[in-house]
Amino acid sequence: MSSINYDLKKIKALLFDVDGVLSANVIPMSPEGEPLRTVNIKDGYSLHLAAKEGVLLGIITGGRTEAVRKRFMALGLAEENIYMGSSVKIHDYRDFCNRHGLKDEEVLYVGDDIPDVEVMRTCGLPCCPKDAAPEVKTVARYISHADGGYGCGRDIVEQFLKANGLWMADEKAFGW
Repeated sequence: MSSINYDLKKIKALLFDVDGVLSANVIPMSPEGEPLRTVNIKDGYSLHLAAKEGVLLGIITGGRTEAVRKRFMALGLAEENIYMGSSVKIHDYRDFCNRHGLKDEEVLYVGDDIPDVEVMRTCGLPCCPKDAAPEVKTVARYISHADGGYGCGRDIVEQFLKANGLWMADEKAFGW
C-alpha cells in the first residue's frame, strides 16, 4: 500500500530535479570548479527498473554537468527527456508534456527548492524530499521520509512501481 495520497495508476510520467533530489544538496567541487554530485545506488536501481518496465522518466535540472546526462542515460532514461541547464523549469516541463501528449494530472514531479515550485504547482502529483525548502513542502502533496540524495527517489519510484504491479514483477527486477 502506498503512503502517497494519490491514485498512482493515473500517473504516466515521473519527472525529477537532480540537485537536492537525486543527489545530496551539498555538492563538492573539483579543483577546476566543476560540481561533483553524489548519487544513491538504490535511487538508481529503482529508476533503472522503472525504465526497463517502460515507465516514462525525465530529468529537469539547472545543472549543466555532462556526468549527470551520462548517469541518467546509463540508467535507461532517453536523452531527449533529460533537460540540462533549465533556467525556467516550467518551459521544459511543458515541452516534455507536449512531446508525450501528457495532461498535468498524469505527471509526478519531485523537486526540492524554489526553481521547482512553478512545476510543482502545475503537475498532478508534486513530491519532495524530507529536507526540501519550506516553500516546496507547502506545495508538495507527498513529502518523502528520506532526504534528497539519500533514498527519496527510491521511496517515490518504488511506491509508483508497486501501485502499478511493476515492483519485483518479473525477471527484469533481478538484474541490471
